[in-house]
Amino acid sequence: MLRQALLAVSRSARAERVISASPLTRGVVKRHVADDVAHTVKELTRRGLLVTVDHLGGDVRDRAQAEGAVRAYLDVLRVLPEGSDVSVRLTALGLRLSEQLALDNAATICEAAAPRGLTVTLDAEEHDTIAGLHSIHDTLRKEHPSVGVVVQAGLPDAAERCAKLDGARVRLRKGALTVPGGHASPADVDRSYARCLRVLMAGTAYPMVATHDPRLLGIAATLAVLEGRDHNGFEYQMLYGVRPDEQERLAGQGARVRVYVPYGAGWYGYFMRRLAERPANLALFARSLLSRC
Repeated sequence: MLRQALLAVSRSARAERVISASPLTRGVVKRHVADDVAHTVKELTRRGLLVTVDHLGGDVRDRAQAEGAVRAYLDVLRVLPEGSDVSVRLTALGLRLSEQLALDNAATICEAAAPRGLTVTLDAEEHDTIAGLHSIHDTLRKEHPSVGVVVQAGLPDAAERCAKLDGARVRLRKGALTVPGGHASPADVDRSYARCLRVLMAGTAYPMVATHDPRLLGIAATLAVLEGRDHNGFEYQMLYGVRPDEQERLAGQGARVRVYVPYGAGWYGYFMRRLAERPANLALFARSLLSRC
């Protein structure tokens, strides 16, 4: 019920006005959404962490707005060090207007990223965009084999999707989706996540383990050892501002740790969806805030 309430709030213009105007909210958001993305990336890189950045924009209602999102992604590519990644939301590139439009725009970003030694990961959103997401990913991989894709463990066919992504970069996260027949309870989502980890670690994909859950992090590490993967055979991904000490601890052990750095004015929907993805994130964000006070 809390998850659904948070998702509903994320879509409420009135709630956005109230929450965005709160000084307390702005203080919390500033710790989890980069004000100066170039400076933030530089600092994280200095600490031995990798990054993936996501430009947060509003809903795209026409082609001009989609083109504006493409320009924002092209601009940020110029400030990223080699080995970085950009997380691209296809709805920001016009997916709800036209799948071809989103594909063309995503291809433009991939073409600009490759010469700079950067990768692109297609992010997942509402359940009605999942088919388009995987269709576009399949097409893009023919010309851009390094393009990654998100699989949400809450999907009923998450493990099957992972099994089909041979050789792909796959970001596995829990997800805030409400899907008919999907995994509803946190325990079911966790079990699905563990099943997906087994599939990915045993296969030829490059797993990107996007979670802060200590149990799932431990399962991922154990499976990597059992399947003979070294530190270059997978990576952990965590949100900017959440468990920074754990990020540095893992990196200090030689693990590849990538920090998801959102930036831009459209932070409200992102922030509320991250809380909805796992209501325990409310406690994580609160602890992160207290640890930096």
